[in-house]
Amino acid sequence: MALKEYDVVALTNETNEIPAIHKETNQPILLRNGQVGTVLMNFDNQAYLVDFANVQGETYAMETVPATQLMLLAYEPVSVEN
Repeated sequence: MALKEYDVVALTNETNEIPAIHKETNQPILLRNGQVGTVLMNFDNQAYLVDFANVQGETYAMETVPATQLMLLAYEPVSVEN
């Protein structure tokens, strides 16, 4: 399933953390399994530009992440048709 702009996702990369540079402090940080972000751009369903922000909505990293390392988050259950 292809992700869309503004989909909320989480990293599913259990084996490796993704190195990034904090946008405000310019310090190296690691994005880890479960880190939540918002899809900004789709690169042929192979990778996505993801904005990672804190709870105040301030971006701390923006990284291109392979599709295989992202999971779409769901807020509502799926209806079961009988």
